[in-house]
Amino acid sequence: MTSGGNNLSSSYFILVGIPGMENIQLWFSLPAFCIYLITLLANISVLLTIKTEESLHQPMYLFLSMLLLTDLVQSNAILPKMLLLFLFNLQEITFEGCLLQMFFIHSFSVMCSSVLLAMAFDRYVAICQPLRYSTILTNPLIAKIGVAVAMRGTVLVLPHPFLVRRLPFCNSHMIEHTYCDHMTVAKLACADIGVNVVYGLVAVLLTAADFIGITVSYSMIVTAVFNLPSREARHKVGSTCVSHVCVILLAYIPALFSSVTQRFGGKIAPSTQIILSNLYLIIPPMLNPIIYGIKTKEIKRNVLKLYCAQRSRCQ
Repeated sequence: MTSGGNNLSSSYFILVGIPGMENIQLWFSLPAFCIYLITLLANISVLLTIKTEESLHQPMYLFLSMLLLTDLVQSNAILPKMLLLFLFNLQEITFEGCLLQMFFIHSFSVMCSSVLLAMAFDRYVAICQPLRYSTILTNPLIAKIGVAVAMRGTVLVLPHPFLVRRLPFCNSHMIEHTYCDHMTVAKLACADIGVNVVYGLVAVLLTAADFIGITVSYSMIVTAVFNLPSREARHKVGSTCVSHVCVILLAYIPALFSSVTQRFGGKIAPSTQIILSNLYLIIPPMLNPIIYGIKTKEIKRNVLKLYCAQRSRCQ
């Protein structure tokens, strides 16, 4: 590499893609393109709907906007390069480009987790403290939470590219992945990567702590729901959480499975591990706006209104 102590003659890496499937990767381009297209259309549609409809300028939908924005950035950090790799076999990525991609993918994953925690807090206040909802979740507080989400993702992940940049890469620069994952790149170095391993694990554990906060919030929510006097009231209140619970499960279960297989799945084929690590990054951003669009009547109604308005203008 061209920077500090790196001995590799070229200043780029080679993304192999899916090991063992290099000859059939072209066939992955169509589903990847469909996922990318749906992700863009669905997220942008819901974001425009929330922006244009004043009735949706509420804390729940503002947090949803944060989630969809993180999804969009994360998808754009991984899918365009993946499509170029699958379609045109464009495997090269510059050293700096690799570090930049690494930062955006990992930092926005952390931000997504933070937003899910904020959304769980929103549901807790709405159900357990309904009379104080508007006084607790004010616009200034929501803005502060948004800043905290961005700062947490940035500060927690910023060391990753610097920890990789200090490493010497003497031999291989072939990344057996479709994107620049922190540990996958670090393992190519011809030096001790103990610091990378420890800090990567710390970052994972700190992010996983969000799930504990979400679990505590929903434990209180479930208790409050069961204490409601009528079955109809329990159903009505519980239904407001269904979308968020689906998104949480979609975010954490594949991520947990992928993390476990990467660290302990010695008998699992590398191609399977890489496919799983890709799916947990690209599937939730596609499905999150669809889940909210289907389960939330206000969003569904206003998205349809937006499309009908656009269609009438075209005619």
